[in-house]
Amino acid sequence: MPSIYLSPSVQEHNPFIIGGSEEYYMNLIADAMIPYLRACGIGFARNDPGITLSQVVARSNSGNHDLHLALHSNSSPENLRGILQGPDVYYYTTSVQGSKAAEKIAANLEAIYPNPKLVSVIPTTVLAELRKTKAPAVLVQVAYHDNYADATWIRDNIELIAKNLVLSVADYLGVPFVNP
Repeated sequence: MPSIYLSPSVQEHNPFIIGGSEEYYMNLIADAMIPYLRACGIGFARNDPGITLSQVVARSNSGNHDLHLALHSNSSPENLRGILQGPDVYYYTTSVQGSKAAEKIAANLEAIYPNPKLVSVIPTTVLAELRKTKAPAVLVQVAYHDNYADATWIRDNIELIAKNLVLSVADYLGVPFVNP
């Protein structure tokens, strides 16, 4: 059975412009993903909101996962607060499998995000969840929590985002997508 490590943000201090936090909304998405993962026969382990990032990485590395999927929301630099929009899908620069997963996730997000041209795939060597995990890893910045339209889109589309992410994961893992 294919398996993923599901890692919603542990950053409760990142507030959404509409109320709530990054940790709160990313955990709602992760919760909504679980019935889809089970229906598709995809095993999963999941982080705990009360642990640190280094503990997240250690727990991911203690399992035998085919993908580490981190769920986050983005924030703009101070001078662009509320202006930037769109999902950013990150993968470790030299990871062929991470790139493959990121491309599938971005392509599917383009189908549901209001402005598909704002969906980006970004290689990086900086992010610990991509650099330190042994499984291929993708970090999805679902949208900007400091932009009203993006924050509202996340809040109003939890189920759609969750379904879309599992559709991408199933495609990446080569298993059929099944609605619960």
